[in-house]
Amino acid sequence: MMSEDSCGRICCRVMYSCNWKHPSERKRKVSTVVDPDLDFCVEYSYRTYIKIINIFGTNFRYITIIILNFGLYTVIPCSCFSDFSQCSCCWLSVLTAVSLLTLFWMYVCLMAFNDREDVNWKAFSIFKLWVNWFMVLIVIAAVLTIYCILLLVFALVQLALKEPLDLHCLHKLFLFLGVVFIALGTTGISLQWKKEWHTVLLSLQATAPFLQMGGVGALTLVSCLVFQCFHRTRRIASKILIMVVFAGVSVAIFLSPLLIQSPCLVEEKQLPPKPALIGHRGAPMLTPENTLMSFRRSVGCDVIAFETDVQLSKDRVPYLMHDHGSHFLRRTTDVLHKFPGKDFNHSTNLTWEELQELNAGDWFLKMDPFRSVSQLSEQEKKTAGNQSVPSLLQLLDLAKTHNTSVIFDLKNDDNNDAIDTVNTILKSGIPQDLILWLPPKHRVDVREVAPGFIQVYNNVTDMDLDRGDHLNVKYSALSATEIGELRSRNVSVNLWVVNEPWLFSLLWCSGANSVTTNACSLLQDMTQPDWTMRPDRYRMIWIIVDLGSLLIMVTLFILQREREAKKGFSGWKQRELSRFLPSE
Repeated sequence: MMSEDSCGRICCRVMYSCNWKHPSERKRKVSTVVDPDLDFCVEYSYRTYIKIINIFGTNFRYITIIILNFGLYTVIPCSCFSDFSQCSCCWLSVLTAVSLLTLFWMYVCLMAFNDREDVNWKAFSIFKLWVNWFMVLIVIAAVLTIYCILLLVFALVQLALKEPLDLHCLHKLFLFLGVVFIALGTTGISLQWKKEWHTVLLSLQATAPFLQMGGVGALTLVSCLVFQCFHRTRRIASKILIMVVFAGVSVAIFLSPLLIQSPCLVEEKQLPPKPALIGHRGAPMLTPENTLMSFRRSVGCDVIAFETDVQLSKDRVPYLMHDHGSHFLRRTTDVLHKFPGKDFNHSTNLTWEELQELNAGDWFLKMDPFRSVSQLSEQEKKTAGNQSVPSLLQLLDLAKTHNTSVIFDLKNDDNNDAIDTVNTILKSGIPQDLILWLPPKHRVDVREVAPGFIQVYNNVTDMDLDRGDHLNVKYSALSATEIGELRSRNVSVNLWVVNEPWLFSLLWCSGANSVTTNACSLLQDMTQPDWTMRPDRYRMIWIIVDLGSLLIMVTLFILQREREAKKGFSGWKQRELSRFLPSE
């Protein structure tokens, strides 16, 4: 037992093992018999681990660490460290794998943050309660990631101090719950939100160059431990295995830029112009969505068009409202308070006069969905709290005044909603070329009645069949190459819904003509993409970083070899001298 414990040792021991006392030395015999007191999870890991020991020998216990970020693995001989039991090796492997999983899941959550309202809307449709559910998910993921990373750091400190690695059962339980949480989240995305995986892959075009450099740095730090294990290992087969695996990981990380393709790796002169902005339901991050206040606020962001959703009342008046079906009016109005017990599952359940009685802004002040209410002045808060459901005619008058286009969806395209909507537009007197007609139904009839409308399509096939030149699709539906090809054909490409600067920057570099956004005030202030770089400059940085890392690793390898050689010589001298010393 150690005669003296430092504060750092005690702290790490408490955090990792939940025990401030240093355990006495224990003799742990390598055996293929599994302790019956171990739970099922430990037993399964233990049996698998013992098989590895039987293959590579009892003197060298290996941890196999799956590195999900790179699809590779490293093998570290645990026998390089004292007081390191077989079960401890297993749990260190589990801790490393879970830590990498949490980092991966945190990355997925951060990249999916652009579409957080989709998650909130899906949860609202189930629970009938409007809460920022995605933020709850982000907080849980962040806490889990920080917990696992700190625990892994404490484990590595324990290794450096040659302390026993006895992971407390409470930590094991939390790791298990973390894996369950990530598995449920991944399953949920795969089943309900499958398109979000395209967003994650798309994000790599913006982050891959920096992830590669971070990987090189991490590899350089880990190399010190790997080389130490290499020199302490005596079996040739073990040395070969360690170096082959490490070399394979190194080559994959060093050469990964050969596979990196990003539209932001571009000459400055070839950078396309900044995409124009279309206000998604106005400026919903600053004001209540689909209200006149929201659209007026978006005018200040220099939007080229108002995007909205149109439904028709019982007396055939077109008005603005996104939610429909069983969720109609529940989220953004006080319909439950104004008409208790009334059926309002469809837009035609209420007349225009009844709709005018609803408050469409008070919910924004109470729920504060984007945490932006604090940015409003007292007068703006008062105005927001008095908003009502606007009619399409009111929006058209506002658009005509500011010479702004209007693009909209028809939520319930039945009972000739399209015809009634077109008649309202024509009566408003707005120039026809300011109307971007998106609903696919009755397109032929609408073209005959209003030939001046600009026809906008939601897929390339229909656009090509009609020989159109305006496309409106989700931002992940087209690659940078496809956007470039459409741009060369003089097709105007609008991508929705883009809220995050990194995504806007990526689409800017790709050549999008415009984007539909909730964050018009944020994107308006951007004068250039988050980052651009000349390809030749990136290649130079890549080569310098790789060569610098390689030089450091060669230096560490030589220093480790000399240190182990000195230790071996000192041990030899002690054994030789002991032959001439008198025995006690």
